Amino acid sequence: MRAARTLGCLALTSLALSACGGRESLKPVAGQKLPAIPKGAATAPVAADLMQPSIQARPGRNVELLTQSRKRGNDEFDLPPNAQPE
Repeated sequence: MRAARTLGCLALTSLALSACGGRESLKPVAGQKLPAIPKGAATAPVAADLMQPSIQARPGRNVELLTQSRKRGNDEFDLPPNAQPE
């Protein structure tokens, strides 16, 4: 009995939470100002522009690391711990 009650509460909670999402596009509240236009921009960015990450935020990789690999040269500063340079 208790398991059925818990399962029923869980089902009702998940149903209520699934109905919370809005399906309409967002609009500014009446009487509120829109955000300021960025310095140097001719127009204010639209929502689609703001959703795309910039190149600096998400750079593309243009090299294949494994095809560019090569054997490491001798490193005079690669010393074991507590070793004194001569």
